Amino acid sequence: MLKKIFTKIFGSNNDRILKRIQKTVNIINNMEKQFEKLTNSDLQNKTLYLKKKLQNNSSLEDILPEAFATVRETSKRIFNMRHFDVQLIGGIVLNNNCVAEMRTGEGKTLTSTLPAYLNALDGKGVHIVTVNDYLAQRDAKNNKILFEFLGLSVGINISNMSLDEKKIAYKADITYGTNNEYGFDFLRDNMVLNFDDKVQRTLNYAIIDEVDSILIDEARTPLIISGTTEDSSELYIQINNIIPKLIYQSEEDSESYKGKGHFFIDEKSRQAYLTERGLIYLEKILIKKNIINKGESLYSNSNIIILHHVISALRAHKLFKKNVDYILKNNKIIIVDEHTGRLMKGRRWSEGLHQAIEAKENVKINNENQTLASITFQNYFRLYKKLSGMTGTASTESFEFKEIYKLDTIVIPTNKPMIRKDLPDLIYLTKKEKIRAIIKDIKDKNLKGQPVLVGTISIKKSELISQELKNIGIKHNVLNAKFHAREAEIISKAGKKNSVTIATNMAGRGTDIVLGGNLLLNKTKCKVETIKKLQLEWEKKHNEIIKLGGLYVIGTERHESRRIDNQLRGRSGRQGDIGSSRFYLSMEDSLMRIFASKNISNLMNKLGMKKDDYIEHPWITKSILTAQKKVENYNFEIRKQLLEYDDVINDQRLTIYLQRNILLKSSNINQIIKNFRIDFISKILNNYIKSDNFIKEKWDLKKLEIYFINLFNYKLPIKNWINLYKKNDEKIFNKEIFCKKIINFMELKYFKKVNVIEKKYIDNFEKNITLQILDNLWKEHLSAIEYLKQGIHLRGYAQKDPKQEYKNESFHMFSLMLDSLKEKVIITLNKAEINTIKNTNIINLLKEIKKNNKNNNDLKIIKKIPNFSINRTNKYLNNINIFKKKIGRNEKCPCFSGKKYKFCHGLILK
Repeated sequence: MLKKIFTKIFGSNNDRILKRIQKTVNIINNMEKQFEKLTNSDLQNKTLYLKKKLQNNSSLEDILPEAFATVRETSKRIFNMRHFDVQLIGGIVLNNNCVAEMRTGEGKTLTSTLPAYLNALDGKGVHIVTVNDYLAQRDAKNNKILFEFLGLSVGINISNMSLDEKKIAYKADITYGTNNEYGFDFLRDNMVLNFDDKVQRTLNYAIIDEVDSILIDEARTPLIISGTTEDSSELYIQINNIIPKLIYQSEEDSESYKGKGHFFIDEKSRQAYLTERGLIYLEKILIKKNIINKGESLYSNSNIIILHHVISALRAHKLFKKNVDYILKNNKIIIVDEHTGRLMKGRRWSEGLHQAIEAKENVKINNENQTLASITFQNYFRLYKKLSGMTGTASTESFEFKEIYKLDTIVIPTNKPMIRKDLPDLIYLTKKEKIRAIIKDIKDKNLKGQPVLVGTISIKKSELISQELKNIGIKHNVLNAKFHAREAEIISKAGKKNSVTIATNMAGRGTDIVLGGNLLLNKTKCKVETIKKLQLEWEKKHNEIIKLGGLYVIGTERHESRRIDNQLRGRSGRQGDIGSSRFYLSMEDSLMRIFASKNISNLMNKLGMKKDDYIEHPWITKSILTAQKKVENYNFEIRKQLLEYDDVINDQRLTIYLQRNILLKSSNINQIIKNFRIDFISKILNNYIKSDNFIKEKWDLKKLEIYFINLFNYKLPIKNWINLYKKNDEKIFNKEIFCKKIINFMELKYFKKVNVIEKKYIDNFEKNITLQILDNLWKEHLSAIEYLKQGIHLRGYAQKDPKQEYKNESFHMFSLMLDSLKEKVIITLNKAEINTIKNTNIINLLKEIKKNNKNNNDLKIIKKIPNFSINRTNKYLNNINIFKKKIGRNEKCPCFSGKKYKFCHGLILK
């Protein structure tokens, strides 16, 4: 109550921030007349002038009004579009490391040009992040003219670009790209073997379009670069055939409920669990099929992976639905984004789930993948020095933006008052009754000509509505993952008279529905002289739709998130247009069934509702909103927990990537190798020497001597060292001196071996070996950490905090990995033969061959490399042209290493 009184008197925090920003907007407006008098040349020179001001210690905030005034005037001249005051406010909010909530149709794309220009002036780069390639290309193409007029370069970063194209894109002052591509480029940059192959600069400033979609909806899905593992397809098929034999029960066994089933489902967490009887029954089947041995448990170390496959198969059969969570196209499983309805080509579910679904649908089962590198969007975007975002719906997630990303959410007022009517929800008992009511409503609106947009939460439901409309002869368009290519065309028609459009989750579509049709789409197809005529024609159509009531939005089901519902509603009532929306619900809907209060169901039963009756009451709408808040809080806790666990591995990730960068940048890594050698020898001595001073009984020198013979094939002159010190004072000979003796001895042996080769080749060899070992260990560490994470919750049964246990265990594993790195590098370098060291030059050689690949100059290139005269290499020279032919991945490498091509030069030429 006190909060409401305080807000009424002093205004909300949002109001107070807007009031402060308005002062800056007034300054920009006061500059407008002055800027209108500038010639094009004077306007273009503003960029150089502002850059000099920054170099003379002015801050971005100091030059903001002038920079924004420059962009506004340029936009007026080039696009004939003037930034409204609310767009200036949005631009200032974005520059202030905040999330700007701007309603649909308020011009977010044009707003972003203001902070993008300002922050590009310091030359450190600006990344504008979109949800798909289409929007990245569209926005880059549209705004490129403006930025290039002002002397700034624009790059596009999308999938399937070459290394050189990506380098050009990232060198640009302003780069447009997708969230996935930015994240994957970061991971790829930290897997390169040559520093010059990196594409990203320091992560400076990012503006994220549809920020809620990227930082909230996709936060639970990590970006993963993976490689294939062994073939387990037969096991997936066997387990898939067992699933129909297992009996489902509605809930977990408890004191009040004893089921007879083998498993139960938790729809909230989308997980499957075996009951005790289910575990016993399953073990009997698996033993009978010789999948596990008699007397073994599914929880034993050797069988835990089989249990994991069973759980994945149960989830595939009971929780993941065809045409809802995925579609089957060309005998491949393609994931459907649950938030946007878009196809996620190339994406695969992890943890064996994708293979389980492939087995369920009887298509080819692809091998499981091993993670090579991964990062969540949460941790990737937190790497930026400065971050901001914009969306039409952010206020419901303002707490999460602040808690996770330290971003305040500011609601930007609309340029014109919003007059859309959001009608109360109608609740029916069954889905069939609800669908009948929806079809009747569509028919009524269609008869009078009012455009209708129908929002569904899955492909299956959009096709159901479509079929019902076909049955009564109503023409309509369907926009879902199956017809993604026609998106722009379908959206352009959605605001026309008599149009009916069925859309799967409109979130993130990035295209406005214009009443009367999209004039901008038509302009590109017409000559200049017809544009005025088109404008007049469009105005007539627009006014006609206004009289009919504008765009009418029907929601066929409430989404788990209020934000997604608001995005659907937001397609109507853009830029002050009239419009309306209504949601139709049933007690059989997922949200109502899982989360909504049982009181609603009881009330409907008490009222004795008949067929096709419905309830419409603000109290019920409030109850539904409460259910949605429950889901949002539940999902937030999951995302928060994911981040807390990922923060642990993120610290390790950044440590490894920092180490890699040091290695890549160093011309030689002698000091690093020396430090590795010191740590390695010190650790070995701790195993054999139990006192600091020489005490024969506590120094197991015989075993130490045998260890070095077995490991390095040479004997340490330990007796000589001891005898030398015995002549003086035996007490002086201690562990520290002994350690230095061994280190010096090993260094001498190593340098004597490599002294015959030019130093630059030794440096290259040491660097490549260290990077290769580091990458392999990191890959193994990621797999081990993933298994640790999957089972860590069981520590809770032992009254231990799983999160703290995870931190402790992962830190211990990371420490062991670093020790292993030092050990493997030193052992590999000391065991390496001269031939191997010389052949590391093939890496650079092959790159040059691949780059030039002209005539038969390959032999000339190789002859320039010194010390290339080993027999195996001569064979390689004679067969050099074979690398230009197609070589099977499992064939032996033509370099005569004896390895398979995929494990040898196939890695380099990939």
